[in-house]
Amino acid sequence: MDGVTVDRLACAHRRKEAELWRRRAELERRLHDGASLRLSALALRLGLLRYAADDAALQAGIDELQDELHAVLEELREVSGAIHPPLLAQAGLGAALRELAERCPVEVVVAATTERFDAVTEGTAYGVVAACLTPPVPDWPVAVAVRREAEELMVAIVGADPRHVEDLEVQVAPLGGSVSCVRKRQPEGATITVRFPCG
Repeated sequence: MDGVTVDRLACAHRRKEAELWRRRAELERRLHDGASLRLSALALRLGLLRYAADDAALQAGIDELQDELHAVLEELREVSGAIHPPLLAQAGLGAALRELAERCPVEVVVAATTERFDAVTEGTAYGVVAACLTPPVPDWPVAVAVRREAEELMVAIVGADPRHVEDLEVQVAPLGGSVSCVRKRQPEGATITVRFPCG
């Protein structure tokens, strides 16, 4: 394929990705404003019912139901956040990545630009880091750097598991991006660097 064809394909893929991220954001809003709020209201109503109940067994049963509802609500929030992290749209890539790092079982240090980008660029960068922080998760600290370099966004994950490289290539190649991996002799993982157009 010539350069013009590759550029056209990348533009077409970026348009599809933009629509996908719009739909993901809408689905996240619907889950938050619909199911999550209804579950919270049910938990509140159960609390009022428990307060009015005189029977100890009934109170214990209501407590169990409330615990289950809170667990379901937490799972729903996790799923909703995985579909489209609310902080990504509200506060940008850096804030969303720091929130992601806090949920990771290993120490993750994030150094991200405060510059805002379009939904596809921010979503792809977030997805790249999220993929590297999913199993297999390393046993050592991980450092994440995100910054603009000319017309590209550079995402570097130091201490990443090199087994994530193929998945990352699938994510960024259609956008005209690239993935490189430098493996260390020591056991502390590899440095994976992803670059793709900022849009």
